[in-house]
Amino acid sequence: MLAFKHFRLSVLLYYIIDSLSRKAHVPATIRETAMATIDASIAPARPARRTDWLGRSAIFCYLAIAAGQLLFIAFILLYYYPPTLTGHFAAWNDKPIIKGFVAGDTAGNIFFAVHVLLAAVITFGGLVQLVPAIRNRWPALHRWNGRLYMLCALALALGGLWMTWGRGTWLNYIGAIGITLDAVLIVGFTALAWKAARHRQFAEHRRWAIRLFAVASAVWFMRVSYMAWALATGGAGIGKAMDGPFDIFLAFANSLLPLAIAEIYLRASAHGTPLARQATAALLGVSGLVILAGSAGAWMMMWGPYI
Repeated sequence: MLAFKHFRLSVLLYYIIDSLSRKAHVPATIRETAMATIDASIAPARPARRTDWLGRSAIFCYLAIAAGQLLFIAFILLYYYPPTLTGHFAAWNDKPIIKGFVAGDTAGNIFFAVHVLLAAVITFGGLVQLVPAIRNRWPALHRWNGRLYMLCALALALGGLWMTWGRGTWLNYIGAIGITLDAVLIVGFTALAWKAARHRQFAEHRRWAIRLFAVASAVWFMRVSYMAWALATGGAGIGKAMDGPFDIFLAFANSLLPLAIAEIYLRASAHGTPLARQATAALLGVSGLVILAGSAGAWMMMWGPYI
């Protein structure tokens, strides 16, 4: 009500000053300056735009993930692809690995070959799928890349289960159970993301797709986490057979921790309080820094030396 009265008084003052200034033959420049001042008082003040720290932190965290995963892709392409595509499977064992090439194990070797070939495809496809500009400008690319991503996720999850329990690619039962949990989450989130897309529930589809990306990146996240932890603590709690306290924690945290962070982000961005949004922004910022450190360590210690 006060704003409306102020508006009426300003308009009345505008016409009074304009009328009197014309009768008194006030120069046009002075009259225009007075009118501009009144116009400014009538115009509603624009509220100051607040900085979207949550959005900025999400972008920073994504860029950190992209940097780390692109290094992982480079390692796969340069180390695993040449011997896999040329049939020299024995070269897989040049790098310490739980169970790579096994002479006489044709089925197991083929499963492993498909596994490493699809690993690069799904890792790159996931990064592309999360870019809003691609989704908005090239929706067909987004749809087909999403279908390929889901198929790769299912193939890698089911293949990982077979290699774990059928081929015996594990060092301890805790690690095997962690891999199984991750595979179950991948299959479940793939189904839910696909269902939401089929029903054109795109907001719901986006949420399930982000959750799927979090758990489908568990293999990469585990390596980055190991290196970040080693840099911070010198490797405390890491056992020789991956049976130490940190190994047991990471067997499940490699999928559940990024999933929890993704869930916090989804809830804060949807209906979080200002304090919750700020706290989530800080969490994403710290996560991005840890990922960058872990990715650099993984490249220097795990990947780079074998290329």
